Amino acid sequence: MISVESTEQGIRAVDSSKTSIDVAAERWTETDEGPTVPREPDVTVSGTTTQLRFPPVFVVAETTGGDSYELASEVGPIPLPSDEYVVRVEGNVLAYVAFSGPARLEKPNYEASILSFPEPTSVTLGFRSRTQEPAETVVVPRTPEGIATALSQFPSGHRTTTADRSYPTMRDHPPRIAFGDAVSIPDVVSRRREETAIELRLPASLDYLFPASSLAHYLGANVSVDSDDSDDSVTPRIEAAGRVHELPTLPSFQYETASLLRRTFLLDCLVRNAGPHGTDLAEYRLLSELGLDADRLYAAPVAERLNAYLDAPFERVSEELPEWHLSMYVEPTMSHAETLPYLLQNVPNIFLPESTPLDGGERLSRSLDDFYRGTKPSPRESVAIDLTKPKLGPGRTHGWLAGGVPIDVFKGIPEAYENRFDFLGRAGDSISVVAILNDSGMKDEHADAARIYRERAADLDIDIEVREHLTTEELATVFETPHDFVHYIGHCDRAGLRCPDGNLSVSSLSASNVQTFFLNACGSFYEGVGLVERGSVAGAVTFNRVVDSQAAKVGTMFVRLLVHGFCFERAMQMARRRIMTGKDYAVVGDGTHVLAQSDNYVSSDAVLTRLDDGRFELQYSVHSPWINGGYFQTHITPDDESRLLGSVGTYVLEQTELCEFLEHADTPIVYDGDIHWSDELLTLLRS
Repeated sequence: MISVESTEQGIRAVDSSKTSIDVAAERWTETDEGPTVPREPDVTVSGTTTQLRFPPVFVVAETTGGDSYELASEVGPIPLPSDEYVVRVEGNVLAYVAFSGPARLEKPNYEASILSFPEPTSVTLGFRSRTQEPAETVVVPRTPEGIATALSQFPSGHRTTTADRSYPTMRDHPPRIAFGDAVSIPDVVSRRREETAIELRLPASLDYLFPASSLAHYLGANVSVDSDDSDDSVTPRIEAAGRVHELPTLPSFQYETASLLRRTFLLDCLVRNAGPHGTDLAEYRLLSELGLDADRLYAAPVAERLNAYLDAPFERVSEELPEWHLSMYVEPTMSHAETLPYLLQNVPNIFLPESTPLDGGERLSRSLDDFYRGTKPSPRESVAIDLTKPKLGPGRTHGWLAGGVPIDVFKGIPEAYENRFDFLGRAGDSISVVAILNDSGMKDEHADAARIYRERAADLDIDIEVREHLTTEELATVFETPHDFVHYIGHCDRAGLRCPDGNLSVSSLSASNVQTFFLNACGSFYEGVGLVERGSVAGAVTFNRVVDSQAAKVGTMFVRLLVHGFCFERAMQMARRRIMTGKDYAVVGDGTHVLAQSDNYVSSDAVLTRLDDGRFELQYSVHSPWINGGYFQTHITPDDESRLLGSVGTYVLEQTELCEFLEHADTPIVYDGDIHWSDELLTLLRS
């Protein structure tokens, strides 16, 4: 659902997740009718204008005859000859512009993407939300056969069978799962699901169905199970257009399915470049090393593409393609099967969870206890958390939907994924933030956080409320009142979050109406879990006591990353690098959840190194665990090509070139062992 409103500059579109795009329109006059937008937008608005100004994101103009004109990095005017066009704007909310006639595209100083016309022109603006909510429910028996049936219906969310299905916008949310005595598939699900001539045959065990689920979903496979007295006697296999590809048994099975998913998905990302929505993709050249004909394969049946990909020597190019964005470790239970639809839209790796007791060497010695926040609690008051070390598979980010409390992953909680949709469209368009100081010794963190929220409010609609020394009743009211983010700074022990009149245990709340939170308090893990179980989506917590100064470092950097579009897990991964005890911080709930939008849709990573000759090496990437299959353009050099999300571009720059980049960048950069914001780094380099 998207609402469109008029502003002083033009038009603002806001979706149900409070994500927005602003369009400045010169000499705008709204009309009842206009050109047709063929991309099935959620809402349209027509009018006449002489210029449309968008954020500085990727823009491509396509004619009905198949010609395309791209506006990527900083470029001069691109003339569009008279024709019928649809312009695609890759903003946080997708925008489309349909018009007829000549026009011009430009991105001056990388400050805005501008579409201008020589005279008032009739246009239709279409907007489509990137937030997808499951609309249908598949009912199946609580058996392996039932789960196989459900997995076979999940691909009904795919919008195409071409290689374009690797675009994130071409994969809608799979239907939900519910359990019943008989199979019930909604007619709309059956109609939408396109046959791919791919069969995935597995032993009748959730241990096989779960790791295969993401591959089956992306391929659009029919999944079936072969019952036998022993799972070991059944050979898992993929049958595609008459060919049989045998798969190994467990434990190798899960790594093979992950490898096949990455191979198939990434090669689709390259092959799709031969289609009408292709771009100047840097990785496209890799196809020549594999002997794959993109023009032939682009619209070929999925099974034919799969067979071609399996025959290609993928290992030749694998290291030049992005690392997989997300790996989830999911305990294979019927209750967790209900969570699979929420995970699979994002095509993560799915692995079986395995962990070992944490080696004491993994953590700092408890001899530091004397320096930890506040008075050292007695053993009776301390929150005891037995941490484990997970066995991690390939992937950049990791989530744990299983028992135990492992380090280096976010702790998934089933309720988080359903809770996420409860917050769509709640409490107006503003992002509601409450910063709470219940520890006077941490007033600097509180002040810095409040400043960051207010600074970001200049770009986003953030409603910030600053509170201090809340009683248990006042704190409970905050959590039970609808808010988007609560930043609690204080103490925590076994009795709960400390207040001047006692402790608030989250278990006493009737519900949590706070979408996300940061409990920057000692040992707040279980209180954070309780908030998610009672209604929240995601939050940051601590495992143990933390040093005041280090808590402040993590807190201020974490919230700055969060309000600039980083998801919870990525923000925490980066923020906790700043301190020795970083492993004491973690994320609970859906770690891929995003609180506030980035100016460029997906946030960037940058690592800067000073070379011996005085120049600088900049490694620049755009990626996030909540999205896969898109691409990005840098604006570091004028001739930059687009790259797949997760790819890394390496640039050797003179200091003047680097400073030019930093002047218009708004991103964190790792330099000299610490994280600096780009404007701060610019000042440092010029000093």
